[in-house]
Amino acid sequence: MTFATQRAPALEEALGPGSPIVVFDRVSLAFDDHVVLREISFTLIKGHTKIFLGASGSGKSTILKLILGLWKPDAGVIWVNGERVDQMAEAGLMKVRADLGMVFQEGALFDSLTVAENVGYKLLEEGMPEDQVWARVDEVLGFIGLAEFADRMPSELSGGQRRRVAIARAMSYKPRILLYDEATTGLDPITADTVDNEIIKLRDLEEISSIVVTHQLRDAFHIATHEAVLNGDGIRIVEADAAKAREAEFIMLKDGGIHFEGNAAELRGARDPYLRTFLSS
Repeated sequence: MTFATQRAPALEEALGPGSPIVVFDRVSLAFDDHVVLREISFTLIKGHTKIFLGASGSGKSTILKLILGLWKPDAGVIWVNGERVDQMAEAGLMKVRADLGMVFQEGALFDSLTVAENVGYKLLEEGMPEDQVWARVDEVLGFIGLAEFADRMPSELSGGQRRRVAIARAMSYKPRILLYDEATTGLDPITADTVDNEIIKLRDLEEISSIVVTHQLRDAFHIATHEAVLNGDGIRIVEADAAKAREAEFIMLKDGGIHFEGNAAELRGARDPYLRTFLSS
């Protein structure tokens, strides 16, 4: 647990065997005189989760834009899947993005396409044979429990179902990293749980690394403290043991820097006044 920005491990070591899949090393970004991020350093391990918290405008979504290469930092180094992206040209970034899935708050589905067509859209665009596309679509819709909705239009779905379809579309091309930007905002608690559980299932059963940006504390703690297990009865979401729960780490951003980094137990037990106020709000 830290209350100050720490320098990431030496990049040569960080990108070795068993390395983090995302590395930020002293990354800074400002717009004119407004500092958005100041020397941010963190690492994301394969199959683990980083959950970014912070007040509105603290830079949470900026982290995602930097990973995607949509914005360039003013200083620092960013590695994604072993590729340095902070100075990469657009052609290279397109290849990196092919291994990233993005789930937005709005879902961003194509209203004129069915659920199945939405999920298979990118695969068809990339020229995958149609029989393979629809087999993969059936697989991912079955995984998230929406196989029966394949022929429905997005307008016929609830808000939670639309978010789950967005997750299915993001996972259809088997990315190693999924980025979630306020994926449960605006949903009722029961519906939000279904979305949270999909995030957990993908992390634990598909070994997808995830970065979750949210201001929904209930959802953040649910993702951090539960795990998916597969047995004869199917997939169940259960409370994680202490070792598993430590694989999900929270990062609290404040005034452009990392104010806190640690697991759920450490965050709950923190006595820092700012954190106590944030957690009680």
